[in-house]
Amino acid sequence: MQQLMIDPAFKLFIEQEVLPHTALEPEQFWQNFAELIAEFAPRNGQLLKIRAELQAKISQWHSENKGRPIEANEYLNFLKSIDYIRETGDDFSISTRNVDTEIAQIAGPQLVVPLKNARFALNAANARWGSLYDALYGSDIIEQDSSTTENQGYDQARGDKVIAWVRDFLDQQFPLEAGSHHGATNYQVIGSTIQVTLDSGQKTQLKDNKLFVAFNGEPTKPNCLLLKNHGLHIEIQFDAQSLIGKTDKAGISDVIVEAAITTIMDCEDSIAAVDPQDKIETYRNWLGLMMGTLTASFQKGSTTVKRALNGDRVYKTPANKPYVLPGRCLLFNRNVGLLMTTHLMHDSTGKPVPENIVDAVVTCLGGIIDFTKSNGYHNSAHGSIYIVKPKMHGPDEVRFTCDLFGAVETMLKLPANTIKLGIMDEERRTTVNLKECLRVAKQRLVFINTGFLDRTGDEISTSMEAGAFLPKEKIKLQSWIQGYENQNVDVGLACGMSGKAQIGKGMWAMPDEMKKMMATKIQHPLAGANTAWVPSPTAAVLHALHYHQVDVFAVQQTLLKNPRESLEQILTIPLLEKGQQLTADEIQSELNNNVQGILGYVVRWVEMGIGCSKVPDIHNIGLMEDRATLRISAIHIANWLHHGICSPEQVEATLVHMAAIVDQQNAGEPGYHPMSNNLENSLGFQAAKALIFDNLTLPNGYTEPLLHEFRLRAKSLQ
Repeated sequence: MQQLMIDPAFKLFIEQEVLPHTALEPEQFWQNFAELIAEFAPRNGQLLKIRAELQAKISQWHSENKGRPIEANEYLNFLKSIDYIRETGDDFSISTRNVDTEIAQIAGPQLVVPLKNARFALNAANARWGSLYDALYGSDIIEQDSSTTENQGYDQARGDKVIAWVRDFLDQQFPLEAGSHHGATNYQVIGSTIQVTLDSGQKTQLKDNKLFVAFNGEPTKPNCLLLKNHGLHIEIQFDAQSLIGKTDKAGISDVIVEAAITTIMDCEDSIAAVDPQDKIETYRNWLGLMMGTLTASFQKGSTTVKRALNGDRVYKTPANKPYVLPGRCLLFNRNVGLLMTTHLMHDSTGKPVPENIVDAVVTCLGGIIDFTKSNGYHNSAHGSIYIVKPKMHGPDEVRFTCDLFGAVETMLKLPANTIKLGIMDEERRTTVNLKECLRVAKQRLVFINTGFLDRTGDEISTSMEAGAFLPKEKIKLQSWIQGYENQNVDVGLACGMSGKAQIGKGMWAMPDEMKKMMATKIQHPLAGANTAWVPSPTAAVLHALHYHQVDVFAVQQTLLKNPRESLEQILTIPLLEKGQQLTADEIQSELNNNVQGILGYVVRWVEMGIGCSKVPDIHNIGLMEDRATLRISAIHIANWLHHGICSPEQVEATLVHMAAIVDQQNAGEPGYHPMSNNLENSLGFQAAKALIFDNLTLPNGYTEPLLHEFRLRAKSLQ
């Protein structure tokens, strides 16, 4: 009989809050859990050992070939010879079953949110629908009139610009047979059509009446009209007595957009969960989401606001039949990767167990409750549990994850392949073996995506001995990154993911720069991605408009005819060319940028327990930062130190200078502890320093080990 040492609070949480909602008996559950750990913990450890062994071989190869150009075929053959790159097998198509519509058939935005924060989690879960009027009014898409000032209440002139902008959108995506939505004075439902009266008195209708699917209210005076385009809905609301509606000649009070179709509830890069207390808090939020009972209250001015999960949205068709749409996003859970262990449980030898194994079991316990409960709303309509797995290195780690999921299904008495897998293509060994990774997961696969930050961090870590890397912004412009982005889509489509799974793109990191986002992020659906990450519910509303403009599934059919990017291109390391010299100003500017970002993020992580937040950059532009941004910044400086581009003294001086600047930027932040007046005793400052100077000792440049160490020290002092 396998033995476990279980944290008392975790044991109490599972036995009193979770298992009573299942048919599982505690004693048998813990025994099965112990057997699961006994089987998979050694495999987990062996995979981490292989990572280190492969890295040592690659570092040795670069060291032995230092000073001469890297010849593409020679390098490729070397990587194959050490089993870093596998032979690519025959073509295949994924066979995942019981996939929810939101993943398989609807293209739209995706949020990623720290699950440890209940309020954020609820806001993200409810971001399935959002006001287009509010998103435009509160963003920089509508330019601020210099004649208006803040705190004057509703700005009618600005509101008029918003309304005009939305009328333009309606004309573009839901055009009328004659005239324009700008001239509409009345909307009515006549039979199965929308009759629109124009200010000229002319009556018209939608050019494509199939876009009209449902409404509420009386046909001659609807409360709302529901339109559908490319699988996404918008709701035109009418209220002639409202602040907006009473000034609108058609009585339109708002336009509500179906926005974030899916949300990833994150247990990984965006949270600071370092001990049993943190993990239980995170798991309790997941349980609340799956049970439909999670709530959060907060102060907004003098008012207490309470958040809960939104209900479904109910309409009627022109034939007077119910038309029901989910009021919430479909939720994934992003478990942690293979690296870290947890003190929630210790094995029979006293070792903490791999955290990802515990994540998988607890995530699935919540999933069981979701689709077996008899009341409330279900996350999955098809009895599936969706887990995104980050930071996997190659097919063997995908195999481990699939085997683990299969064993969890057996342990929890779930049908085979209930647990669906999302693969983050963010480590180089996964990128260069992507097809084989997907093959391993072909019965579970529902999601792949690209992420520039972790992928770049792993690129630098893997090729640390190859030479000094370009500045970060120039790395983005090199051919390898475009090859990586294209291959992800090409391989996903070639493996039959269109119409069955999500192919995603990475985060827009500037939540206040919506005008820029609208100008550039349309490239994601145009590239064949049927989802892409956004930093806020507002950004989800706005990015959703891109999926009205672009029929992603039609784009995917066109891309199926395109050739794959070459592996040689993807393996082109973005190094400074031999003899290429950076100026002193270029070096210092890069250091300033990296160090300021590291300090701004790390001090909040270590001392405040904030794993993801809007951190002002060196130009005071708010950026959404998480551990992936930290990884690339820290490892980039470590690379420059390693190759003599900058000196330790220069980096030390930059740390001191930037600490004062970060303190100024956070002067009004509740709970913030300044660094610059006590550098030696500032755990945030010392953690940032260690992440740079000790980076080469960190496995694959991952920041988690040091962050956890310093956060635990900070918690012990609180």
